[in-house]
Amino acid sequence: MSASQRSNSQWQWENATAGALAGFATVAAMHPLDVVRTRFQVNDGRVANLPAYKNTAHAILTIARSEGLKGLYAGFYPAVFGSTVSWALYFFFYGRAKERYSRNRSEALSPGLHLASAAEAGALVSLCTNPIWLVKTRLQLQTPLHHSRPYSGLYDALRTIMREEGWSALYKGLGPSLILQVSHGAVQFTVYEELRKVICNLKSKGSEQKPETADDLLNSFDYAMLGGTSKVAAILLTYPFQVIRARLQQRPNTDGTPRYMDSWHVMKQTARFEGIRGFYKGIVPNLLKNAPASSITFIVYENVMKLLRLANRSD
Repeated sequence: MSASQRSNSQWQWENATAGALAGFATVAAMHPLDVVRTRFQVNDGRVANLPAYKNTAHAILTIARSEGLKGLYAGFYPAVFGSTVSWALYFFFYGRAKERYSRNRSEALSPGLHLASAAEAGALVSLCTNPIWLVKTRLQLQTPLHHSRPYSGLYDALRTIMREEGWSALYKGLGPSLILQVSHGAVQFTVYEELRKVICNLKSKGSEQKPETADDLLNSFDYAMLGGTSKVAAILLTYPFQVIRARLQQRPNTDGTPRYMDSWHVMKQTARFEGIRGFYKGIVPNLLKNAPASSITFIVYENVMKLLRLANRSD
């Protein structure tokens, strides 16, 4: 293996390591809002096994009072595992795609190639992690009002789903998940990269000394702003697919029949009974969770990448 190939391989694993640490930090900080978001998403007003919440604050207080800390952190282990694996894979695939599309390391990619890189990474991650997110969703939806035997944890959920519904059930919601991952990641990373160029250009014009790389111009505040802004843009454009996926991934009724047959059924029923607002249920806790979570993710990711690069230079 040549020195160039070793450098490329190390750079890809640096991306994966930084992404994994960033994903873990994000979930640990923001999980209760994820539980609230999921419960809002699936509550179409026509089921009796989910409590009615007035708003995000009421939901958090109600869950804390009736279910305790365990309720606020329902599905935490698959969320941690899924997020850590997803971000690691996403940054790994995204880094490899960018490297493949770039003719050389110093050449800046066009917005279209950033979009293609993010879309490719999103599709691959979705195929790898859909079963984890399905289990997380079901654990988060378990309440004292449920009539089915509750899952005791990640392993029990996987075993029960495969026994009662078959392997294919682990990929329920894959269609909207693929669309969501591809479009959401593509929007977020394209906005992130383009805003990053703008900030780097502005800072380089006002800098007396020329930095070794554009990253030397940016600090944690810049990464927080870039991560949060790009996430808000992606959420606003792709949120309905999150609602569709969550509703498809619900546990079947006690007689074994699913609440929804497919994505089209979800769209028809939601539009008929809830209107356009139904496709944006839970968006407030989603924004409250994911905008700062994305800021945390990119602060951790970018700073870990800097540390890994420094360690690499010193070797």
